Amino acid sequence: QVQLVESGGGLVQSGGSLRLSCAASGSIFNINAMGWYRQAPGKERELVASISGGGSINVGDSVKGRVTISRDLIKNTVYLQMNSLKFDDTGVYYCNFEVATNRYASMTARYLEVWGQGTLVTVSS
Repeated sequence: QVQLVESGGGLVQSGGSLRLSCAASGSIFNINAMGWYRQAPGKERELVASISGGGSINVGDSVKGRVTISRDLIKNTVYLQMNSLKFDDTGVYYCNFEVATNRYASMTARYLEVWGQGTLVTVSS
């Protein structure tokens, strides 16, 4: 079993900043991709930013220039620094990891996709 625990959400004024963290624990051999997604009320879940196993970064169009994703592979943790927050950034933010739980899974790219429970970010206008 692998669990993801998110932290750092909360209420912030428009123009402010937040830093989200997501740490994985459990049966982890190695982690491939890590990412952040969000879901606003009445909308579909969308990519905020992701980082591949090789370190390539992909950022959603709606947040480009305002977010930075980073990782600490020793701590099995991914971070999302969000600046210049807008009202439309309000939503539940979920982290997502691709996890290999053993050497065979890692060698054969049989990753387990794991989601965090979500952390609420509310931006007041």
